[in-house]
Amino acid sequence: MGGDFGPHCIVPACISCLVEHPSLHLVLVGQSELVESLIARHPGVDRARLRVEHADEIIGMNDQPALALRSKPDSSMRVGLELVRDGAVQACVSAGNSGALMALSRYVLKTLPGIDRPAMVAAVPTQSGFCHLLDLGANVDCSAEHLYQFAVMGSVTAEVLGTARPRVALLNVGTEDIKGSQQVKLAAGLLQQANGLNYIGFVEGDGLYRGEADVVVCDGFVGNVLLKSSEGLAVMIAGRIEALFRSSLAARMVGVLALPLLRRLRGELSPAQHNGASLVGLQGIVVKSHGGAGPEGFKSAIRRALLEIEEDLPRRLQSRLAEHLL
Repeated sequence: MGGDFGPHCIVPACISCLVEHPSLHLVLVGQSELVESLIARHPGVDRARLRVEHADEIIGMNDQPALALRSKPDSSMRVGLELVRDGAVQACVSAGNSGALMALSRYVLKTLPGIDRPAMVAAVPTQSGFCHLLDLGANVDCSAEHLYQFAVMGSVTAEVLGTARPRVALLNVGTEDIKGSQQVKLAAGLLQQANGLNYIGFVEGDGLYRGEADVVVCDGFVGNVLLKSSEGLAVMIAGRIEALFRSSLAARMVGVLALPLLRRLRGELSPAQHNGASLVGLQGIVVKSHGGAGPEGFKSAIRRALLEIEEDLPRRLQSRLAEHLL
């Protein structure tokens, strides 16, 4: 029921995903009358793989996390997380209120042993592939110990998802040891002493996009601003290029030749293709979709959850954390 478009976006995204992934089963949690009416617009849906779980309440995008935790026990978000806790489903995907999702996830699912706070991580495209960036907004104020834990979780997540010996860096305003806030400097000291982590030091924002690290760690305030700025920049550049190719007859002729490459580039950089941030450090799989994502973006978030189910990420993460945590 969350996000900018609610079930009007999420229902068609889910139905499309069912067609693409024959082994996928989905439970849509929310106000059943509305959800069923939207499903009815898509004849031929395999209802054996799609069911609706009723939940009366909705957590608004402006609701305080504490209010969502205490006062809305039958919210769609909470019911969905309880389905994960009870083993009825293997993952929860939500486009709703990020703060409420984090608070409810910690309360309902609990964190893995040794983890104080879950972190939100997503794969960001770089010149050489992808970089796992965390935290993306779940934790605005972070201690050095939190940043250390994020680095451990990011490294293990990247390794589980296919990166051998991932390079881990702290995002900073410079690469010199004297640069940065006190907490970042303290976190660097902890990471330099860590066994089994491939810590490479500080990286600046441009270094992230050059692919200088496989995992980049920062607090949630910085990470959220960086991510949304990146998404806006990608959309702006694509729009400016299209406008240039429409500016004259000669430009349009060149644009026809360049169109296949431009479409490929736009697809690779499109925020919708990379939507879906994982809440790592929980005893269950939770994926946060961007609130403004459309159907294609929400499908990406579902695919992210499906990958983590196939890789059994929480169990593998827990088995590796003891090797790294202080």
